[in-house]
Amino acid sequence: MPPAEPLAEPPAEPLADPPTGPGKLVRDGIPAIIRAAGKEPQVYVADAAEYLARLGDKLSEEAAEVRAAHGEQEVLEELADLLEVVRALATAHGADFARVEELRRRKAAERGGFAGRVVWTGNH
Repeated sequence: MPPAEPLAEPPAEPLADPPTGPGKLVRDGIPAIIRAAGKEPQVYVADAAEYLARLGDKLSEEAAEVRAAHGEQEVLEELADLLEVVRALATAHGADFARVEELRRRKAAERGGFAGRVVWTGNH
């Protein structure tokens, strides 16, 4: 399947918890991998609204897998999956990943990153 085009018009408001029904969003090459294993996958192409909803589901799924991962290699594999979802979300909203990275750098320059391990507990 070819990669999905950016959405013509991203939704005005984010979809909070849209119903997505059975199934889950998978990488484009998964149906071919299933066919190579001698099975026939049941798949369809989501419309724009469902695609965004399922990307949100996939973002949560991949974040949970990062948290559950053990060892450097497993963590890195899961982070790569998470990053792929972030890239897809950027594209779906009409932006390329370079724009996301630019915004990340600007925020890091203005507010810092997380390397300092600072935990905020409130104000006095």
